[in-house]
Amino acid sequence: MSFPPMPRHLARQAGLVLLTVLAVAACKREATAPTAVAGDPQPPVTTPVETVDAPVELKDVIETNDRYVLGISYPASINRYPGLAKALSAYTEAERAELMEAVEAFGNDKPSAPYELSLAFEQVVDTPRIVAVAADGSRYTGGAHGQPLIARFVWLPQQDARLTADALIPDAKGWQAISDYVREQLHTAVVNRADEDELAPTDRAALIKSTFRMIDEGTEPEAGNFSEFVPVLDASGHVTALRFVFPPYQVGPYADGTQMVDVPATLLLPYVAPAYAELFAR
Repeated sequence: MSFPPMPRHLARQAGLVLLTVLAVAACKREATAPTAVAGDPQPPVTTPVETVDAPVELKDVIETNDRYVLGISYPASINRYPGLAKALSAYTEAERAELMEAVEAFGNDKPSAPYELSLAFEQVVDTPRIVAVAADGSRYTGGAHGQPLIARFVWLPQQDARLTADALIPDAKGWQAISDYVREQLHTAVVNRADEDELAPTDRAALIKSTFRMIDEGTEPEAGNFSEFVPVLDASGHVTALRFVFPPYQVGPYADGTQMVDVPATLLLPYVAPAYAELFAR
């Protein structure tokens, strides 16, 4: 079947419409296509790389020279807990940085006696639910004696997290109760020592007054004053008390050394965060 030829004016209109459609399509392609010039370098194709922190492997350290002495020891089993090992490493590096800053302040000179950093880490609790490490040592950078270094790390292997004082006792009322109990124990210990030394009444009163003031300032009811602690466990692995540790100068003179007070679980439990209550003996 044949069709009659399209009238000339309709053919012209159809041609104009076709040209318009083609032009619009071409503009859209140019708007969406990236422009490139021959010879231009093409950007490299990169694949995102996920970074993973390498586990820390703790090893004993001994360094000795005429400017400083460094000695650090770790329990052999500590690398079983990578997160805890990382926390201990961070603490050690911070203390080492303090030592080296003091050493480098001499420039090309050297101290009259070598500066010193000594740290001993001991694993004092090791159960499936609770691990605790005690760090004791000193840093000497001149003066009559070194600065005591006291730190405690409580680790929860099942949560792979450190248990801190502020997380354990989130309520201010809890810290008030703990502060009252600790103060009473420390006050009693001071009075007993003063009586044992058989001091003259004026000396006894002066000693008690000054030491009580240090105790009260060092045990203000806030988590920061009770940050160093380790759990005391029963035979089933439940916490029966928290042993709070106070370095020299916090609650007494340097001669009194490190002091500790055990706060029983019966006092703590009403204020313990619900997430940790199951750790405690009832």
